[in-house]
Order: sequence, then C-alpha cells, then structure tokens
Amino acid sequence: MKKWLQWWLGIVLWLFTVGCGKMPQSGFVAVDEGTLYYEITGEGEPLIFVHGHSLDCRMWREQVAYFSDRYRVVTYDARGYGRSSKQREDLRFTHCDDLVALMDALGIERAHVVGLSMGGFIAGDLVAMYPERLLSVVLCEGHIRSTPSVNHPMTDAERATKQHSIDAIAEEGLAAYKARWFEQLMQGGTAAERMREPLREIIDAWDGWQATHHEVHCYYAREAMDTLRSRRPLVPTLFIEGHRPNREAPQEPSMMRYLPNSHMVVVPDCGHMVNMERPEAFNGAVEAFLSRL
Repeated sequence: MKKWLQWWLGIVLWLFTVGCGKMPQSGFVAVDEGTLYYEITGEGEPLIFVHGHSLDCRMWREQVAYFSDRYRVVTYDARGYGRSSKQREDLRFTHCDDLVALMDALGIERAHVVGLSMGGFIAGDLVAMYPERLLSVVLCEGHIRSTPSVNHPMTDAERATKQHSIDAIAEEGLAAYKARWFEQLMQGGTAAERMREPLREIIDAWDGWQATHHEVHCYYAREAMDTLRSRRPLVPTLFIEGHRPNREAPQEPSMMRYLPNSHMVVVPDCGHMVNMERPEAFNGAVEAFLSRL
C-alpha cells in the first residue's frame, strides 16, 4: 500500500474516533515550576501512554483510537516537549515525578502505564519508585537507564562531553541534525514507510532543546535500579521489543530479574518505533497482556 494512502487511513481512523463521540478532553496541569499538556479519551480504567524523546503525545494516535472504547486513555506531552512547559538547565526534576503529579491532578490513584523509548525510561523509574501507583506497566524499547540519578549533579566530564555534542550540532545546523535523527528512527522493517509522514510531522515540531542544552539528570536511573532490586514489585509487567531484519534477537532486559510478574514479547520485522510501525502487533500485544490481568 502506498505510504500516502496508509497515512490518510490513519487520519480517517482518528476522525472516526472523533465522530464516534470520543473527542478528547484536553488541558494543562501544574507541576513543579511548569505545566503539562494532556488529552483524555474514553472511559474506564486509566491507561496512560508516555511518548519517546523528540516526540509528543501525537505518536499514540492509533493507540488512542484502538483502546479508548474500553479505557480512559490519557496521553500527554512530557516537560520540554510538545505543548508542555520548557526545560531549564538549572531546574532539577524527574519525568517520573511529573507523571505522578499529572496522575494526582487528574484524580488517578492507579493506572496502566505504557511507555516507549524515553517513555520506557519514565515507566521504568515509575515501577521502581512508585509501584503502588501502577495497575500494570508496559515498557517498549526502553527500560531503566544506567545513567546517574537526578540526585547526582552533572560532573565536569559529563558537561564537557555534552558541550562537544552541542558544538557539533551548532556547526552542522539543527535542521540537519534533526533530519539525521529522523532517519535513524525510520530504520525498521518492511512496514517502516507507513510512519514516515506522521513521524516527520512530530519531529519537525520538536525544538531540539535537549540536544542543544545541558539537560540535567531527569531520571532516577541507577537509583531506580537499586530500588527495584530491593523491592522486587509484583506489578504485572510486559516488555515489548522490535526485531529488525538481519539483527540479533533482543535479549531479556536485566530489569526482568527483579520483576517476578513480567514477560517479554518480540515483534518481528520491526524497528524502534514499534507502535507506529507495527500498530496491529503492538496493540494486540498490549491488549492480550491487559486482558489477562
């Protein structure tokens, strides 16, 4: 199927969702020294989707359309992305605590949480630090980071390394850097072209702040892993990994050792952006997981 036709079918599906009376409720909630933009569609148990780096809540359009007839689907823009407030080099925060603040503001005590890439980092922090807030968690192409915690300031060596990257991007030009990053995200399987237009739309809107500034440590990261080892929470957990052609099969993430109620699904012929490249397989894996709870 031609890519333009695939893209328009996605738009038609979204319009059908709106036409069926599932027009999202949207707004902003206050977090520490900022605001988060959110959208809510449907009714039922809360199901929160957390987007990846350089993206925003629009990456979940096909999941909103699919799940909102059974769940209260919440999507949002993380701090520094989309319509949420900007990051600052001097502001200490975590995306995980921002998500908890969003849940508090929306009156959500516990939720199913699905995160991809950066969203998986955030969901990984959440299952370690706030397991009591989760009904279940899905981590796709992203787990607890192995970087220093928010409680450890950036070292001089880290700052120098990041400054070198910032200088290189300034020399190349932000537009050229974003074009290279976009093509990296497009590397997938035989269905990758279906996501070219919607993914380009989102990447074009990204301001590139995180690539051109000294971003503070905004994850619990190593501290979260240490906490996970000691707590071993029983939160039902699903890991989803894409398997690109001619690549070694994904290995089970180390997190699984400390999550007794977890398992992994591998989506074949697929790259990093599993939910956009193979939405049928992604939605089916998440739905099967939730139906067993």
